[in-house]
Amino acid sequence: MSIELVPVSGSDAEFKHTLVRAGLPTADLEDEGRSFFRAVTSNGDTVGYCGLEACGGDVLLRSLVVLESFRGRGFGRTLAEATVEKAGQDVGVFLATTSAAPIFERLGFVPVDRHDVPVAVLSTRQLSGICPSSATIMKLSRPPA
Repeated sequence: MSIELVPVSGSDAEFKHTLVRAGLPTADLEDEGRSFFRAVTSNGDTVGYCGLEACGGDVLLRSLVVLESFRGRGFGRTLAEATVEKAGQDVGVFLATTSAAPIFERLGFVPVDRHDVPVAVLSTRQLSGICPSSATIMKLSRPPA
């Protein structure tokens, strides 16, 4: 299954509505340093959204959501992998989740302690206030280059 990532503005109403329905935060979508993408199939169906937030030399994977009618078909994995590919190989990829840690573990993310997370990542609005302090912070485990 292939998808294309099409840039989408943080102010896009459909994007925001999808995040709200999924219980994901929208408070900082229009801040600088964020890139969001609409995942589109070859026949033009929107299957989900995801984004990256620049954090110094690292990125925060955020706002990953698959539309309900497309869940359970592998689009989440495809969307996450395509978005991580956009980040590049030379950056650390972090995320915060309150409910999906097992899913992200299957994608190669591992939980990390807050004291092991770069200051630039911890200083994001997501990790410094929007996400609860109980959120699990995870980092993509990549083999050494």
